[in-house]
Amino acid sequence: MLKLLQKLTNCEFECGTDEAGRGCLAGPVTAGAVILPLNFSNDILTDSKQLSYSKRNALKAVIESHSVSYSFCHVFPEDIDEINILNASILAMHRAIDNLNISPEFISVDGNKFKPYNDIPFQTIIKGDGKYLNIAAASIIAKTYRDAYMCKIHEEFPVYNWKQNKGYPTKEHREAIKKYGITKYHRKSFRLLDEQLKLDF
Repeated sequence: MLKLLQKLTNCEFECGTDEAGRGCLAGPVTAGAVILPLNFSNDILTDSKQLSYSKRNALKAVIESHSVSYSFCHVFPEDIDEINILNASILAMHRAIDNLNISPEFISVDGNKFKPYNDIPFQTIIKGDGKYLNIAAASIIAKTYRDAYMCKIHEEFPVYNWKQNKGYPTKEHREAIKKYGITKYHRKSFRLLDEQLKLDF
């Protein structure tokens, strides 16, 4: 596994930020924001998508106990449908940064889209969660808190099996939508069924 760099700049309070759930049919898009201490290192920490459930949750505990500051934010389907998923993802990242107890000096963003935040310099980095520890840490925070939320709402609507698919467009999830219709947690602006299937909202 490629060893990740600690951060992009020499700033003491560089924040990494990333989102989870952008491609889902149901549930929020969730962003994490993390400022790691200057001496932080971890040989396991990487992009959350490359890690098992148990490793993500072990790393969540490490990040929460060792970070200078961390936070997360959900942006829910009604807002996603109103402002679109890209704007909702950026909004979630902005709100996660809002929730940090220290204002960052620099923001490292996973991906290639972001909007200026409080005149703080930033850099977008494609696949940044596999390159920098602070972005990887943010991806862990976003993924674990979103997964926990999806497991919680699974209990309300178990037929969609969100506990397993986390709202992603699996065949099982689409079949459940076809059979049972949609819930308040579904994103109505998304294509919830294959094109050959029609669903009346």
